[in-house]
Amino acid sequence: MINDINTLADYLGPRDLPALTQAALEEKYGIPQADAFVLFGGSILPGGDVFAAAKKAGIAKKYIIVGGHGHTTDGLRAQAKAVFPDLEVDSLSEAEIFAAYLQRKYQISADLLECQSTNSGNNITYLLDLLDKHQIDLSSVILCQDATMQLRLSAVLRKYRPELTIINYAAYQVHVLEKDGQLAYDKEIPGMWPMDRYISLLMGEIPRLRDDKDGYGPLGKDYIAHVDLPVSVEGAFSRLLKEYGGSVRQANPAYKS
Repeated sequence: MINDINTLADYLGPRDLPALTQAALEEKYGIPQADAFVLFGGSILPGGDVFAAAKKAGIAKKYIIVGGHGHTTDGLRAQAKAVFPDLEVDSLSEAEIFAAYLQRKYQISADLLECQSTNSGNNITYLLDLLDKHQIDLSSVILCQDATMQLRLSAVLRKYRPELTIINYAAYQVHVLEKDGQLAYDKEIPGMWPMDRYISLLMGEIPRLRDDKDGYGPLGKDYIAHVDLPVSVEGAFSRLLKEYGGSVRQANPAYKS
């Protein structure tokens, strides 16, 4: 079971660079900077720390935060309040919460915020609209999303802009292990999902990524580009289904666009 959870985690939360440095980017992609680094609001709060590291490293020409109000917003608000209790976040979008966090903790700011999107699909379409509005041309982009949703987000962008160099850098990397007879994380991550929520998020991705009549691929809802799900991932999912059959996260119609 633990190996299966970690199999899903490793697959769904890729980091295409060993480190957020210009040297790593140059070595793998032959460019000193990406055209943009984009943080998405579905991430837990440490996504902001990754954004700050990226900006300090000068890894991109533009730094953008995307996120309105969706199924992860209340959790992000609670995390931000835990770090900065006096921060008024109840009316803020996810992008605005991250912007406030970054200003408070690092005194850095994003170049652009997108505050209207409610799901992974319009995260991308609204981002592209924002780039067009500001006449920002993209040939390469680094995407940073919660590790449970990173792969699907990049598949959405591939649907709309298949010619782009899309570089994944998940907001965190973590494995699950057994500790005192319970599932636990192998490292401390501030604001990390409760274990049952984390497993639900991981498992919810597999049906979405499938390219069949029920999935999000071109043969189904056509929200994302085609994804080839590895046999190892499908096997891990089917075994976990026996234990966590009721844990597959369903789409919330309130955030449909």
